[in-house]
Amino acid sequence: MKTIDELLAEGVAGKWVFVRADLNVPLDGTTITDDGRIRAVRPTVSALAAAGARVVVASHLGRPKGAPDPAFSLAPAAARLGELLGSEVAFATDTVGESARATVAALTDGRVAVIENLRFNAGETSKDDAERGAFADQLAELADVYVGDGFGAVHRKHASVFDLPARLPHAAGGLIATEVGVLKKLTEDVARPYAVVLGGAKVSDKLGVIDHLLEKADRILIGGGMAYTFLKAQGHEVGISLLQEDQVPAVQGYLKRAEELGVEFVLPVDVLVAHEFPDLKTKAPANPTTVAADAIPADQEGLDIGPATRELYAAKLADAATVFWNGPMGVFEHPDYAQGTKAVAQALVDSQAFSVVGGGDSAAAVRILGFDENAFGHISTGGGASLEYLEGKTLPGLAALED
Repeated sequence: MKTIDELLAEGVAGKWVFVRADLNVPLDGTTITDDGRIRAVRPTVSALAAAGARVVVASHLGRPKGAPDPAFSLAPAAARLGELLGSEVAFATDTVGESARATVAALTDGRVAVIENLRFNAGETSKDDAERGAFADQLAELADVYVGDGFGAVHRKHASVFDLPARLPHAAGGLIATEVGVLKKLTEDVARPYAVVLGGAKVSDKLGVIDHLLEKADRILIGGGMAYTFLKAQGHEVGISLLQEDQVPAVQGYLKRAEELGVEFVLPVDVLVAHEFPDLKTKAPANPTTVAADAIPADQEGLDIGPATRELYAAKLADAATVFWNGPMGVFEHPDYAQGTKAVAQALVDSQAFSVVGGGDSAAAVRILGFDENAFGHISTGGGASLEYLEGKTLPGLAALED
């Protein structure tokens, strides 16, 4: 896999360089609430521009249905990228149409443009190879060289991720190189004890990574909505908590296998419960109560790990040499249910472990809860991509960058 350093050494001055970034940032209207992904790609864009390249940045945002939708415009991301670069960034109002062609053609050496949301074109995400390829052909006309740096999208077989690199000379950007290097530390010659913290809503989203990490981890801590399927698998009442009943047999199998392998599964011993889900807009006081994890009332819902579990999890992380964390411990967006997620983050900050925050809601929570990003070993820009890598899957976007 060619690196961006090798590409820069060959010279990019005067060349149009297509950078497939991940600018899929959360928006409140047109206001960016977390610009972490834009900041993550800035070094690659800046290095190319400084070397005299004419940089064409492309990305998806959200899930528009293959047609323009103002709610998913990349215009706010383009403006923020310009602020971070300290120079104006041109913006094309389409992907491969008149605006994109004119905007890209007008670039001079060292200048940057962002084209509109790639998913406004149905060819980007099409499962039909020919339709996807046709869109990739149009994108290829915009550039001389391709740089893949959108780690959050490399697990997708999309036109700009998988098909386009085959049509242009290509290299991996600095962000992808960093992400892959970090993930190798979680899969090859891992420093032990190796602890994995998994949370989030659905246990089904994590089954693959649990299956793979059972062969690698020393202990696995479970929180978030997925914890209630584990508690149910142990025979406990979970009330009206989030539950994937169909996954209970699979979870029981993993618990048995973990015991056979000597892998410690750590589940909540207490939880915060309430009669209804909190209002995340007004953040009105929810007044939760704490109950033992095996005594959740039938008419209440678990929404965060409790204080005893927070202490337990901190203790289980204190001596770890390597920690991978993906998924919040509760409904961290509401202050009454943020303490579990905050406790895990603080435990990583306090430990001497090489800690990796696996993207997605975990990365957002770290920032929203006010933690210094530099206090962690690495904060990934791609939750889904990180999980699939740890499952041992081949990621299309990485395979496409191989020579």
